[in-house]
Amino acid sequence: MGSSDQSLSASLPALATNPKFIFFTDFDGTITQQDSNDFMTDNLGFGPALRKKGNEDVLFGRRDFRDSFQEMLDSISTPFDKCIQTLLENITLDAGFKEFFHWAKENNMPIVILSGGMEPVIRALLAHFLGKEEADSLQIVSNQVAVRPGKTSVNEEHGWMITFHDDSGFGHDKSLEIRPYANLPADQRPTLFYAGDGVSDLSAAKETDLLFAKAGKDLITYCENEHVPFTTFHDFTEILAVVKDIAAGKLTVKEAAIGRK
Repeated sequence: MGSSDQSLSASLPALATNPKFIFFTDFDGTITQQDSNDFMTDNLGFGPALRKKGNEDVLFGRRDFRDSFQEMLDSISTPFDKCIQTLLENITLDAGFKEFFHWAKENNMPIVILSGGMEPVIRALLAHFLGKEEADSLQIVSNQVAVRPGKTSVNEEHGWMITFHDDSGFGHDKSLEIRPYANLPADQRPTLFYAGDGVSDLSAAKETDLLFAKAGKDLITYCENEHVPFTTFHDFTEILAVVKDIAAGKLTVKEAAIGRK
């Protein structure tokens, strides 16, 4: 590998194995059946009514996702370690994700998790679902957790706070991670997929070759309003079937983008 190839792989790690396809994906409510942040807010924070109002305000452009999400998480006083334990007991993995994960690994398709949530939560859940070694193999770009000012540990009441990945109104603008791959020269650029479900995925929706939007969720509304091509999915079993057909040359990304079904 030449020095320019090495520097490209360093700045764009999903290119390291020279893949033909890269699969970017949201985590909460996409890889998992429930959204961990929504679950904590509904059960440990200010509850579902205020959360849903915040999501609606973001979806229709009345608020930034960052501000709404910060307000959600600030309503949770439970120590961080107890939050993790609660999530491990209640959050479940998408029915088809394990098979999808192993197929991707065997077929040199990197999976990159782009999450508006918090990396320590995602790592804990993935280690629980897949085992630590498999979980550690996944690239995750997300927000972090820090000790709240005036506290000594995240594991005390009101002890933790989210620290955002960037300064954008999203807190983590997922498009910034995808765009350098999308802008590669045609002879170096893999086919790019994205899967998501909600308001944290709005910035990523226009950036890839094929968007998988979860059936019945807010991302579909956004895609239809903004005329963004997409296809729907209920679980990763459906995603895997489409990706396999595209990889085998039986289907093009344009043919796959059939919208709501």
